Amino acid sequence: MRALAAAAATATATAAAAAAPSPARFPLRLVVTPRASLGHCRASSSARSPRRACYATTMGDETSTSVATQSQEPAAVGAGSVKQQLSKLVIASLRTTVPEVEVDPMVEVCTAKFGDYQCNNAMGLWSRIKGSGTSFKNPNAIGQAIAKNLPPSDIIESTSVAGPGFVNIVLSNSWVAKRIQDMLVNGIKTWAPILPVKRAVLDFSSPNIAKEMHVGHLRSTIIGDTLARMFEFSNVEVLRRNHVGDWGTQFGMLIQYLFEKFPNWEEIGSQAIGDLQTFYKASKNRFDGDAEFKDRAQQAVVRLQGGEERYRAAWNKICEISRNEFDMVYKLLNVKLEEKGESFYNPFIPQVLEELNNKGLIKESEGAKVIFIEGHQIPLIVVKRDGGFNYASTDLAALWYRLNVEKAEWIIYVTDVGQQQHFDMFFNAARMAGWLPDPKEKKYPKTNHVGFGLVLGSDGKRFRTRSTEVVRLIELLDEAKSRSKSELLQRLTENGKIVDWTEEELEKTSEAVGYGAVKYADLKNNRLTNYTFSFEQMLSDKGNTAVYLQYAHARICSIIRKSNKDVEELKMSGAISLDHPDERVLGLYLIRFAEVVEEACTNLLPNVLCEYLYNLSEMFTRFYTNCQVVGSPEETSRLLLCQATAVVMRQCFELLGITPVYKL
Repeated sequence: MRALAAAAATATATAAAAAAPSPARFPLRLVVTPRASLGHCRASSSARSPRRACYATTMGDETSTSVATQSQEPAAVGAGSVKQQLSKLVIASLRTTVPEVEVDPMVEVCTAKFGDYQCNNAMGLWSRIKGSGTSFKNPNAIGQAIAKNLPPSDIIESTSVAGPGFVNIVLSNSWVAKRIQDMLVNGIKTWAPILPVKRAVLDFSSPNIAKEMHVGHLRSTIIGDTLARMFEFSNVEVLRRNHVGDWGTQFGMLIQYLFEKFPNWEEIGSQAIGDLQTFYKASKNRFDGDAEFKDRAQQAVVRLQGGEERYRAAWNKICEISRNEFDMVYKLLNVKLEEKGESFYNPFIPQVLEELNNKGLIKESEGAKVIFIEGHQIPLIVVKRDGGFNYASTDLAALWYRLNVEKAEWIIYVTDVGQQQHFDMFFNAARMAGWLPDPKEKKYPKTNHVGFGLVLGSDGKRFRTRSTEVVRLIELLDEAKSRSKSELLQRLTENGKIVDWTEEELEKTSEAVGYGAVKYADLKNNRLTNYTFSFEQMLSDKGNTAVYLQYAHARICSIIRKSNKDVEELKMSGAISLDHPDERVLGLYLIRFAEVVEEACTNLLPNVLCEYLYNLSEMFTRFYTNCQVVGSPEETSRLLLCQATAVVMRQCFELLGITPVYKL
């Protein structure tokens, strides 16, 4: 166990390195009308909140205003998402229109023919100012004023006001084309959204030492990795934390069994333990069936926690074997994590509990020390009857460290929905201690539990092997690759293209397609729901699957290759035009990429990005069907649209942790 003094010294050093400005407060936020409470992701039955209705009518009170001929200041291309840029313009208009009212901009995508985006502030403003002596006669008049007071900008082609003040905004084709071309020249990173935090902790995966990773760890690992990737793309510093279970009573059982089974274990090393799962089961059977062994195992825990060198060495060996097995899975999934397990935070627990006790939060109850949480019938136990610590005490110490040492503004925990009550009580305890603000205030720092449902088998029950064992994750991934390779070989053999592939290409493509299929099949679902694991469905090349999307991306790459044009040269010398309706639809959807990432981060829902990726592939298909690319007068522009689509698709794959393939 780390000495408390050493841990405190480390904490002090880390605090100095991690020092960051205190979180800013946002009285007028640019994160506009998210479809759920800002970052608040408690269990919900819906996959996504419905889009706000987009109203457009031909009523007599509709007017249209062109802004294309006004003198304009060039907008900063790439400064946040399109929504964020439009929201800045709406904020300026609102300050002119209703300077006495503080209000957030309400900007939404509009799917009707009257506009591309819509400002929906008028009705809400009318309900607040009517009867107060305002000069406005109705919501439509407010909408007219909002439209008129929008600052000149090359983003907007025209505006119109419909019904009770809905301001429809049509984007300028030339601005959309320029935004896409600038992305091609300067890189997709210029489309990163602007999030209201600079540093976040993502706590995910978190398997138990001495137990093998199984399919139950799959969701936490890939959901957490995707969230981390999206935050990192958005220029947030992400501390990826693997809160492994590396401390507790099970280690007394394992260490005592090791000592008695292999007295010379230090000489034969890892061979003494062999397969960790078999070793764990054998020690557990002994623990459950032998009362005297159980007593010795419990004493072994005391001696381990007391820091005896022999017990510490055995603990380190068991942890090392476990980590090696975990790392094999993480390498296959291309997931990066920094381990800070229960043992890391253990030295901080006494001082954290002392602080909570000094604040009058900890009470005695039936021999245990607890915190009573309003709204919960049971208390949060922080010290057990025997004086031992538990999950709650460790989690409180970890949160204290993340707030005070690592200076995180947003701490996100990715676990199954079954732990929702624990996190709800634990977060409430932190608020009672004054560590976190009231969530209604929408201030930082804040915490969220990202819950997820079960992985089910075809029988609708928890996914297991035929012998009722949980499915080992490494075996599941191996099978995904194997099936992917078999189907690829069959297809290439049938179409006669097998001669064009090297063995290395087959291996890498099989891995990319197989592992990507497993990830996407999980991520495309709302994480709160259960989903049925099916190799047949996830490896299908039809419908909303990773395989279908890989084929779509490979086809775009093939179109570009067959043109025999240098796209790198074209994007510097050519220009994009959006004259055909399907060109414009594709262009508009491409530039919405940033706000989709913003929404997925704000609501902690990776399936939002999956939905975008699938829709983008469908829109490209419609564009390619109706707009000849190679050999057409618009070839240069359309090849650039092909390249932009491929770039955005590849970035989506990257954020989902999927390796794109360029030929299939």
